[in-house]
Amino acid sequence: MGKRGGRMQNRRQLLGKTGEDIAVNYLLLQGYTIMERNYRTCFGEIDIIAKDGNSIAFIEVKSRTSKRFGDPKWAITPKKQRTISMVALYYLKQTQHSQVKARFDVLTVNSADIDPRVQLIKNAFELAYT
Repeated sequence: MGKRGGRMQNRRQLLGKTGEDIAVNYLLLQGYTIMERNYRTCFGEIDIIAKDGNSIAFIEVKSRTSKRFGDPKWAITPKKQRTISMVALYYLKQTQHSQVKARFDVLTVNSADIDPRVQLIKNAFELAYT
């Protein structure tokens, strides 16, 4: 793997960072307040935690540069949903927001075309902890 593997990882990290930057700008334009980016715990990570009205949205960002691997919204596997759920529960407990309405959103950034297409899917999945 060597250098090629390193380059691939860097390219994927850059794509992810660019996608998250686009996502944050989009969310701000939609009236969200960004609370956290790349919130990490021992359970895993959530890309964006944002306030939308009276709710806290835990947002997973998926970016693609082509349609080769399908629509990015289908990349949130049940395992990933469980990880996000555990991190979200931890965050709510740590920040004493356990009584606040919360939801899980997926934001996709498809930059296969010249202008990136952004799609926000609110309530994309339910709390998954089994």
